[in-house]
Amino acid sequence: MAKKGFSFSKTAVWALMGLLILGLGGFGAINLSGNLRSIGSVGDKSISVDQYFRQLQQEIRAIEAQTGESLSFARAQEMGLDRAVLQRIVRNRALDNEADEMGISIGDATLRDEVVSISAFQGIDGKFDREGYRFALQQSGMSEAEFETSLREEAARGLLQRAVLGGVSMPDTYARTLVDYVSEARSFTWAQMDADDLDAPLPAPTEEELKAYYEANQDAFMLPASKSITYAWLSPEDLLDEVEVPEEELHAEYEARSDEYDQPERRLVERLVFANEEAADQAAAALEVDGTTFEALVEERGLALQDVDMGDVAKSDLDAAGDAVFSAETGDIVGPLPTSLGPALFRVNAVLPAQNVPFEEARKVLEETLAISRATRAVEARAQEIDDQLAGGATLENLAEETKMRLGTIDWTEDSSEGIAAYGAFRQAAASLSENDFPQIDQLEDGGIFAMRLDETKPERPNPFDAARAEVETAWRNAQIVERLTEKADTLTAQLAEGGGFEAAGLEPKIGENMTRGAYVDGTPEGFMDQVFDLEEGGVAVLPATDHVVVLRLDSITPAAESDETKALMTRLSEQLDQALAEDLFNIYSEAVLRRTAPQIDQRAVQAVHVNFP
Repeated sequence: MAKKGFSFSKTAVWALMGLLILGLGGFGAINLSGNLRSIGSVGDKSISVDQYFRQLQQEIRAIEAQTGESLSFARAQEMGLDRAVLQRIVRNRALDNEADEMGISIGDATLRDEVVSISAFQGIDGKFDREGYRFALQQSGMSEAEFETSLREEAARGLLQRAVLGGVSMPDTYARTLVDYVSEARSFTWAQMDADDLDAPLPAPTEEELKAYYEANQDAFMLPASKSITYAWLSPEDLLDEVEVPEEELHAEYEARSDEYDQPERRLVERLVFANEEAADQAAAALEVDGTTFEALVEERGLALQDVDMGDVAKSDLDAAGDAVFSAETGDIVGPLPTSLGPALFRVNAVLPAQNVPFEEARKVLEETLAISRATRAVEARAQEIDDQLAGGATLENLAEETKMRLGTIDWTEDSSEGIAAYGAFRQAAASLSENDFPQIDQLEDGGIFAMRLDETKPERPNPFDAARAEVETAWRNAQIVERLTEKADTLTAQLAEGGGFEAAGLEPKIGENMTRGAYVDGTPEGFMDQVFDLEEGGVAVLPATDHVVVLRLDSITPAAESDETKALMTRLSEQLDQALAEDLFNIYSEAVLRRTAPQIDQRAVQAVHVNFP
């Protein structure tokens, strides 16, 4: 696998694509003042300014192509893109130096064959275009000698890698072990025991028992970290009493929504189209004579009902078929009728009567909608004035007294979703709020505005016993149920392990047959399948859950079968393991080569390249 990843043809295409992507924007079109030609060296190999610039620009443009957004160089640096590109170039130059020292290279004839075979350098006749080759390299700011040298070096690196990794493979035992682990299956019997299976009802807990349980399990009754926040909030609804909607605006909105308030009679219809009239007539006859159904006709065509469902349609939507369909009753099948797709049978599933809502009936909804819209604009108009008041020293309490903003407080946590915390904008602002932040106006999704102040930050802490009492009592009861059921179940394990029936033990058995490790069994506690595979054949285990226990017995073990599926899995795993080993070995080798060559990077030269990016 690793060998394929470094083929010569792939290298050539990669280099070419870099050149073509850069085009006229290549580094050769940029004038980097002075005699700066290199940003450093690795052994006897220098790293050219052009090479670093081109590869860095190529990476930036590749990310822009993936995201569809412009990527500034400052953002690319934040992502570490410049460092990643430089590290890759340094590693490659170290391998180039190693290949040179070992005398690894390709001949001129091989290089020529590769260059002339690149389609981008070929003319319309499919032959190598010498002028097109020269022009493409010129536009990228690269000479022919530089390009051909880069191809030689890429090819040499590929040869070096194949020499290092030739014959690398993982032992089959590793892949076989993984396949056996994944494919091995278990058959088991299990049953659930709950409070109804207790020998006696639980007594009510005493106050001392609850407090003792609370103290022993205080970590289970913790309040999350929270922020005590005071906020002032103005919503469009708060200004509705100041808003009046002119009569002419109501009528204009009613007219704009005429399609909503004045709808013709409609039908819920399914349409089954046929290739020709003969096939449609045969289907219609089968409905009348043979007693077939519309569903059967749809199924015969290899379709599902959703494929023929037209939804609700008006008479005008059906063209020539409209009269017949709208004359039918619910459940009727009519046709064949002509359509733009061919003759079709129609089934009418429902009749939707015409809807005509007069202005007076729609008036209330229209008035509420337009009033909210006007109130939203009124809130927006006041937002700047209120923000100026805050900037001038007004407190949230002052705003509540002098404006229609409502004052409130909240102990906000990451799970808060009630009241104003239902708004995403408020939750986002609360998450980043600190005691150094001054209140300022922010907007909510519905057009409202708010400002907030952090009063106190509270760390995670125990919920006081009195506040948590109901939760403590529920947890105590569940713990008692599980404890007593576990004791009872333990007395049954010997009987079940010896082959005794679950029914004889008073349990309702459930069977799992030939299940693998990844199977899910509904109604079982977390880690159930792990326990199944931990048991020996005939072994029994008791698994506690929240308020019940599960009794489990492993009945049989089925080794992984030698099927076509397991053979294919074995092959895929072997290939993946070989590739992973090859990559790891080559990375180790590359690191050793890199250390021996002692790279020297001129950071001032690197910065000089960076200033040429916008």
